Amino acid sequence: MKSSLFSRYTCFVVSILLTLVSLALMLNHPWFLLPALVFGCLSALGIYDLTQQRHAICRNYPIIGRLRFFFEFIRPELRQYFLEQDNEQIPFSRTQRTLVYRRAKNEMGDKPFGTLLDVYQTGYECIGHSMRPVEVSDPTSFRVAIGGPACTQPYSASIFNISAMSFGALSANAIRALNLGAAKGNFYHDTGEGSISRYHRENGGDLVWELGSGYFGCRTADGHFDPRRFAEQARSPQVKMIEIKLSQGAKPGHGGILPAKKVDAEIAATRGVPQGEDCISPASHSAFTTPVEMMHFIQQLRELSEGKPVGFKLCIGHPWEFVAIVKAMLHTRILPDFIVVDGKEGGTGAAPLELSNYMGMPLREGLLFVHNTLVGCGLRDQIKIGASGKIISAFDIASVLVLGADWVNSARGFMFAVGCIQSQSCHTNHCPTGVATQDPLRQKALVVPNKAERVYHFHQNTVKALAEMLAAAGVSRPEQLTSHHMLRRITSTEIKVYADIYYYLEPGALLQKEIESDFYARMWRMATPNSFDQAISLPA
Repeated sequence: MKSSLFSRYTCFVVSILLTLVSLALMLNHPWFLLPALVFGCLSALGIYDLTQQRHAICRNYPIIGRLRFFFEFIRPELRQYFLEQDNEQIPFSRTQRTLVYRRAKNEMGDKPFGTLLDVYQTGYECIGHSMRPVEVSDPTSFRVAIGGPACTQPYSASIFNISAMSFGALSANAIRALNLGAAKGNFYHDTGEGSISRYHRENGGDLVWELGSGYFGCRTADGHFDPRRFAEQARSPQVKMIEIKLSQGAKPGHGGILPAKKVDAEIAATRGVPQGEDCISPASHSAFTTPVEMMHFIQQLRELSEGKPVGFKLCIGHPWEFVAIVKAMLHTRILPDFIVVDGKEGGTGAAPLELSNYMGMPLREGLLFVHNTLVGCGLRDQIKIGASGKIISAFDIASVLVLGADWVNSARGFMFAVGCIQSQSCHTNHCPTGVATQDPLRQKALVVPNKAERVYHFHQNTVKALAEMLAAAGVSRPEQLTSHHMLRRITSTEIKVYADIYYYLEPGALLQKEIESDFYARMWRMATPNSFDQAISLPA
C-alpha cells in the first residue's frame, strides 16, 4: 500500500521538494528563479489535480496522470507516421495516399520489387488482361454525354471529377485550388450543398450545383425553395448541371448543422442565411414529399435552368424507396438526366459514429441495384449514372465502371491532392494544412497556384493510368468494360468474374408480369410512385 502511494505521488512530492530547494538556493543564486518557477507551476498543477473532480486519473496520479492525455492527443500522428502499416486503411492507407501525392506532384508512381498485396487473400480483386492488348487511347477523350431527351443544354463530363465539398467545410483557398485545377483539366467541380461561393467563380471551372435540403443559395427567409433565386444562379454559364442531394453516404438520412459561431458574414451571404445563427440542413426536402412530386421538382429545375441536366444524388437505404422513384419516372414520364450513387464509405467533415459505421448501403451494392433497376424498367439508356465513395485510383474507377457507372467523383482523393494529410481534424477548424478550416492564417499556408497544379496532375495521371489498364485488358474505351473483365478471389482456391458473382437483370424485366428475381419482385411490389412508404407489408 505504501509503495503504491509513493509511486502515485512521486512526481507531485518531488516537484514540491524541488520548488522548496530552488527557492532556498535563489537567496544566494538569483538564476535559480527559473527552476523555482517551473517546479512551482508543477506543484500548483499537482494541487489542482488533487482537488479537481473531473478526471479520476489526475486525482490518483497528480501531474504524471496528464501524460495520458498528452499521448492520447498525439496518438493519431504517432500511429500515422510510425506505426501504421502500408496497406492499413484508416480510412486510406499510406500506399493509397502516397499514390495520390506522387501523381499530384507529377512524379513517377511506379513501385519496385512487386506487389505488397496478398493476392491469395479472400476478397482480392484484379482486372483480367488480354492476350492481345490494344493501343492506349487518349485519356482526354474519356468523357460522358449527360442529358436526356428533355435536356436542351447537355454536358460532356470527364470520367473523373471532384465530388461534393462545400465552402465552409473547405477553406476559400482549397475551393480556389480545386476549381482552378478543374478549369485547367477540363473536369467538373461539385459545389457541395453549401451553394456557389465567390471562390467557386474566380477561376471559371465547370460547376455542378448541389442542391441540398437547406436550399442554400436559393432559399426563402424561412428555408424553403425560392425559384427566382435558383434561376439567377442556375443560368450562369459556369453552372453545367444541377444535382439534388437526397442523402450522402457518410451520414445518410441525417440533417446537418453549421454552428452559429462558424456562420460568418461570407458564409451567410453565400448560403443566404442569417449571420451568427445556426445554419440548419433538414434531414429531408420540403419541396417534395412523394416520388411523383420529386419528378415534378426535377422538371421545374430543368425549366428554371433553361434546359440544363438535372439529376439527384443518394446513398441507397430502403431499396423500395428508389424503386418508388423509378415508378414515378414511368408514371410521370419525367426522367432525371443522371443519378449519382454515393456509398456509405464516402467521407464527411463530421458525422455521428453510428451513422458512419452502420447506416446506408456500400457503393458497389447500391450502384448495382440502381443500375439493375433502371435496366429492368427500360430506362438505363436514357439516364447516366455517376458513382462516389472512396475512389482515388484508376483501379477504383474501373471497379465501379464494370458495375454500371458511367463516370466517378472523388472528394478525399482531391483533398489529398491539395495537401490533406488525413489528420482527421476536419471538424475542429484546426486543419494543419489549411484545407478544411476557416482560420485565415491556417488556410494562408495553402498556396493556390501550386495546389491547383497538383489537382490538375492528379486528375491527368489517374485518367492516364486508367487508359493504360484498359489497353492491357484489350479495350480502348471505359464503356467497353464489362463484368467479365473484373475478377475477385472467393476462397483460397477459387476466383470468379463479376458476371458470376453478381445478379444482372435483363432489359425490361421489371415490366413483365413474372419477375424472376425474388428480391426485385418483392421490392417492385412494395413500391408506389405516390409515396416513399411501403405499398404492402412484408410477412413477419
